[in-house]
Amino acid sequence: MITPADARSGKGHRDENFPVASRLIHPRHRPPILAFYEFVRTADDIADHSALKPVEKLALIDRLEATLLGKTNDDPVGVDLRSQLAARQLSPRHAQDLLVAFRMDVTKLRYRDWDDLMGYCTYSAMPVGRFVLDVHGESRGTWPANDALCAALQIINHLQDCGKDYRNLNRVYIPLDVLADTGTGVAELGGERASAGLLACICRLSRRTRALLRESKPFSARIEDTRLALEVAVIQTFAEQLVRLLSRRDPLSERVHLGKAGVAGFGMLGLLWGATRRVGRAFAAGHTTQDA
Repeated sequence: MITPADARSGKGHRDENFPVASRLIHPRHRPPILAFYEFVRTADDIADHSALKPVEKLALIDRLEATLLGKTNDDPVGVDLRSQLAARQLSPRHAQDLLVAFRMDVTKLRYRDWDDLMGYCTYSAMPVGRFVLDVHGESRGTWPANDALCAALQIINHLQDCGKDYRNLNRVYIPLDVLADTGTGVAELGGERASAGLLACICRLSRRTRALLRESKPFSARIEDTRLALEVAVIQTFAEQLVRLLSRRDPLSERVHLGKAGVAGFGMLGLLWGATRRVGRAFAAGHTTQDA
């Protein structure tokens, strides 16, 4: 059997749709975040590997977890993350939760309804933001807003890649009840263009994702670390623009990603929005101190 390293797709943190430990993050926090990313990316590539059988994928994911927990030293990404966690006295729980999601990717190919999909996001998306918050020593009071943003990012990715996921992996993240409500068959995800019914599904899920982004809107202002708060503000801005694109484009036949100009423009908009909120927060804190 191949090793976890052999299963890597070659994709790195700079290839993701959203920033991963960008230069906004303080250098002292980047090593654990990047170690976490490399571990998670390896597990994700195993789950998505086209040539491996399900039983082989699950065995490789189990092997990664064993290394993470110190039972073996077989895989460098597990050893590196374990070392970073130990240095900061952090739990492996978030990484283990993500491994649950990757096992689901291997064994669970359909989702019944929105709640079923949110259950998946609890393991596939929310732990990513929670880990970054823990690295920065942020309050767990930020978790609800984090969870809303991370779930929104996951669903955006599902909608962007809905055709590819179906064609290549037979995975369908669009809930079956939404497909049924619009009279849309799963096989329509394999078409060159989305049918009217499939577009209606995507628009419906985009609206629900927009609601998640409304829940996450206050997130950046609740974060103590200014650099992390600015990064979250940029991600929030990117997500809001992508949901707008999904509401009017066909992901089967059109690009639903931000180009370089879009990333630069909306990134600057996100930075300005985040900075404005930080100034407002500082101003409010100053008034509170004076009132006291």
